[in-house]
Amino acid sequence: MARRCAITGKGVMTGNNVSHANNRTRRRFLPNLQETSFLSDVLGRLIRLRVSVNGIRSVEHAGGIDVFLSKARKEDLSKDALDFKRKIEKKKSS
Repeated sequence: MARRCAITGKGVMTGNNVSHANNRTRRRFLPNLQETSFLSDVLGRLIRLRVSVNGIRSVEHAGGIDVFLSKARKEDLSKDALDFKRKIEKKKSS
């Protein structure tokens, strides 16, 4: 499973640990990913995604997962989130 947020695309970054003596060793900065469930009003069920905490706040700020996914660009979403976006658009149109 990739360490990447399903809706924001935030992933692993690399950098250095720098000691007091200015020795540098490589390290990884991991995103704060959480397995969370969002309630979709359109689909009438829960949507489970692995999302960063920043992504959770973005969804809440937008007004829910349905609104967020409808406004999100397809290039920014993961495969799972894109599937949910298609299902929501299909349900809205019918």
